[in-house]
Amino acid sequence: MHILLLNEYYPPDISATAKMAAMVAEALAERHRVTVLAGRPSYDPSERHPYYFLRREVHGNITVERVGSTTYPRFRMRGRVSNYLTYVSLAVPRALAIRADVVLAMTDPPFAGIVGAMVAKLTGRPFVYNIRDLYPDMALGGGIVRPSRWVDGWENMHRRALRHAARVIVLGEDMRDRIVAKGVDPARVAVVRDGVALPETVPPATDPVAQEIRCGFPFVLLHAGNLGFYGAWDTLTRAARLLQSDGVGLVFVGDGAVRPQIEASAAGCTAVRFLPFRPPQQIPCVLAAGDLHVVTVKRGLEGVVVPSKLYPILAAGRPVLAVAPEHSDVVRIVRRTGCGIAADPDDPEGIAEAVRVLARDPAQLAHMGRRAREIAGTYDRVTQLKIFMETIEEVGKR
Repeated sequence: MHILLLNEYYPPDISATAKMAAMVAEALAERHRVTVLAGRPSYDPSERHPYYFLRREVHGNITVERVGSTTYPRFRMRGRVSNYLTYVSLAVPRALAIRADVVLAMTDPPFAGIVGAMVAKLTGRPFVYNIRDLYPDMALGGGIVRPSRWVDGWENMHRRALRHAARVIVLGEDMRDRIVAKGVDPARVAVVRDGVALPETVPPATDPVAQEIRCGFPFVLLHAGNLGFYGAWDTLTRAARLLQSDGVGLVFVGDGAVRPQIEASAAGCTAVRFLPFRPPQQIPCVLAAGDLHVVTVKRGLEGVVVPSKLYPILAAGRPVLAVAPEHSDVVRIVRRTGCGIAADPDDPEGIAEAVRVLARDPAQLAHMGRRAREIAGTYDRVTQLKIFMETIEEVGKR
């Protein structure tokens, strides 16, 4: 088959969707021809491209076509919207000219599913929608936009795109519940998790890089990754203040749109540290540095965003603190498997007490770490990509 993949970000962009788009394209290219239609790199890319109208790169069965979208920094909303709109305005005419058997769209830009459904309908091709973050629910729940007529219109168009999709691929059971609640046939919704490549060895916590990340705290509560609109950040920093005298440190490794607000919330708290992203080769050391790893989703966003950071944590054999609503995917996994503990995203006192109890019980922490490593194979990346590919192939055959 010939598969057209629509996503604005693609390496050298370093966003999560860029990395996932590359993995999906490479997996599909083992048996099929893939054309990726992306924009000029703009998401903290490892390399910058000069302006061009259209650029084509061929790597085996993968052809990457990049349209000449703008490349403003992602942290400024006006610039980011410009990147979105210029990408779509140039990508749609090109997509209509590509003779593909299946149209596959991700969620960059946030209305990519609507665009993908339109392209598929106009070309008479089946449409597969891989939802990474659920919009406009994400924008509303994260406070990026307010309820309005145009947001209602966005939602209506999105529901039409969902109904047009031959398959909707989502990241977790909670997201599946959300999609089904929008009127989509459950038989057309497939859960395919991001998964992780299982490492053969895991660095010890005594590794020099891990020790540097620990910042001298006896017990480290670690959040590694993007600091976006989805997390219960204020609750976490309030919990850290309650833990200042217990030798517990909350360490953030990463950056994101709401980091300034989190820093303001943690101002004056000696138990909170902010560190920059580490190079990819040091990620195992980052994972080894935490005694307890935080995965957080604020109330109202369960099923809207499904944090993929859970799977590397499990693969590293580290226990999980799920600060998320009870029906979120991460809490379901933690409770079902015993790989960590769950806490209310609106209860800093409860989080602080749960962390205190675990900090005094190294045997229980070790048991949770072992359970994390044991279940990590359930979310092996190879297995998940195989499910993804089989879903696409089923649509193509039909």
